[in-house]
Amino acid sequence: MSMQSDSQYCNGFEYGVRHLLSPKSGQMTDIILSNLNLSLTEVEALIHLGSIYLDGKRMQTNAPVFEGSYIRVHSKPRRFPKNDYLWSERILFQNDNFLVVNKPAGLPVHASVDNLSENLQKYLTDFFHTEIFVTHRLDIPTSGLLVYAKNRNFLTLFNHLLATRSVQKFYRATTEGMGLKNGEFIHYMEPSPRAPKKVHQQQQNPTWLECRLRLFDVQNFPEQNQQIVRIELLTGRTHQIRAQLSALGSPICGDVQYGGQKKYDLEQIDLEAESLKFLDFDFTLKR
Repeated sequence: MSMQSDSQYCNGFEYGVRHLLSPKSGQMTDIILSNLNLSLTEVEALIHLGSIYLDGKRMQTNAPVFEGSYIRVHSKPRRFPKNDYLWSERILFQNDNFLVVNKPAGLPVHASVDNLSENLQKYLTDFFHTEIFVTHRLDIPTSGLLVYAKNRNFLTLFNHLLATRSVQKFYRATTEGMGLKNGEFIHYMEPSPRAPKKVHQQQQNPTWLECRLRLFDVQNFPEQNQQIVRIELLTGRTHQIRAQLSALGSPICGDVQYGGQKKYDLEQIDLEAESLKFLDFDFTLKR
């Protein structure tokens, strides 16, 4: 297994998961090497990534294993860009309570079940040498403004602001087609843990989640068959903007999952969180 293979950006952590009950006691690495078709280099890399679990606990050391212990190995974890960003340029604001960072496209906001090491929260924790807390999320292929808490008191406060819809979020997208227009749009999303998310104009089931957004400042580029649109997100559902724009017949450029044409080699789409407003703070990306 190559840790930087063509499959490094494949979707879904189920791919490559291996389960085993240890037939004897010993060191975890030795047990895995004896029972799975992996090299020592591969196993050590998986341990470093946090891709191996022992009796349900993520392990990042070569721990002792007892006979009958349950080992789960994510042998083909999703891989993400390395920590070679200039955080001093990407961190737009910080104080004692929180920071605002310009998230790169292609990088997760936090750890995944098969990769503990390659994510924005971990990189910022390493940069500040202190624990950083996730307050809200952006999809992996989305770039732009993101708030992280520096303490639990602010985390609680920001969660309250989100729950009371006291945080204004604005996005900028480049879309395919010429069908978008200014206005507020409502769809209803089928509840599902998997993507792509499905939205409908009518709520056919009370469990379907309301999705509301406002489109404004729509700019047309007929020669490219594209539009640039600004979006105010009024409800915060997973993949909401991507699913709603696709349902309106204008998928985001590069968003293959929602009907767009492939544009980038890495996991990236033309969607950017460009502005955030809460309390007395107002942050907007400069162009």
